[in-house]
Amino acid sequence: MASVPDIFAVAQTEFDRAMRRNLKGLDYFATSGPKLGASPKDVLIDRGTMRLYHYRARVDDVYRVPVLLVMATTNRGYIFDMIPGQSMVEYLLLAGFDVFMLDWEAPRADEKRLTIDSYVLDFLPQAVARVAAETGEPDVSIVGYCFGGVLSLLWAALHPTPLANLATFTTPVDFSAMDMFQSWADRRFFDVDKLVDTFGNCPGDYLYTAFDMLRPGARVAGNVRLIDNLHDDEFVKSFRMFDRWSTDILPLAGEYFRETVKQLMWDNRLLDGSMTIGDRVIDLKHITAPFLHVAAEHDHIVPTAASAPLLSMVGSDDKEEVVLKGGHVSLVAGANAVRRMWPKLAQWLSVRST
Repeated sequence: MASVPDIFAVAQTEFDRAMRRNLKGLDYFATSGPKLGASPKDVLIDRGTMRLYHYRARVDDVYRVPVLLVMATTNRGYIFDMIPGQSMVEYLLLAGFDVFMLDWEAPRADEKRLTIDSYVLDFLPQAVARVAAETGEPDVSIVGYCFGGVLSLLWAALHPTPLANLATFTTPVDFSAMDMFQSWADRRFFDVDKLVDTFGNCPGDYLYTAFDMLRPGARVAGNVRLIDNLHDDEFVKSFRMFDRWSTDILPLAGEYFRETVKQLMWDNRLLDGSMTIGDRVIDLKHITAPFLHVAAEHDHIVPTAASAPLLSMVGSDDKEEVVLKGGHVSLVAGANAVRRMWPKLAQWLSVRST
């Protein structure tokens, strides 16, 4: 049985901890989080929903082949550029790569008729052409994240040149394996035509709710962990960064969303080989550039089964798939990414970028 002094000591410790947590809580609500996406860059294209950035070099000696990051259309690209020390962009710049990023803003009302063709035959080719104009190099390495990877695959299947290398992260090709998304997009209950015809563009709030439903208890659990760790400045900083990004969901252009649901979620056309872009059938065997796919072992958004057929579908002789520990987000950002994915990507690109 604990002595009275021991009981008082424990009580004092818990009281002090609670006071520190409460004071940190007041500070949390009174201040904003760290500035994200702050690596110095130039805006090369600012056109409706499309943004093309060129990041300023950090070293004098850079690899010949530039790198174009292609962000998923549902989220903002600062997941690649959080803060110094936790920025994949910064990591690649310091490793000697010339880095560009194709990023997105919310589509305007008059962009509701944008289609998948608009992204694959217009936005991506314009970005690639501008990268070539900026660098004077005919080749480019494309790195696509999630649905940015899908768009990159579609583009690469139609443009074997000037593609030097293609890397994708957590990129689905078998949409039937995305079980939770299949549930909320079930064609028996989900009227995608009514949603698009009513709103024009698919609202970001709708998409945020869909992502949140994949792990309905995660947000509550995260807030509980935040309260328990308010005394830990590094934990709070990391929480604020990822919480801001995960809630910063973009709307999707209406026709683009309609096509994505019908052609990919419902008909699985990319997997069965019936997907067409601009009346041309997409065959990933036409991709012959070196190819890397990185999957996350605990990805709840794109389960490994959804990307598993990808390696065999791509025609490259030099191709590799790596499954790393982590989830859909922690694979590309945060301490896990710093240790695992970023070094793998930089090493893989380095021997193929001279």
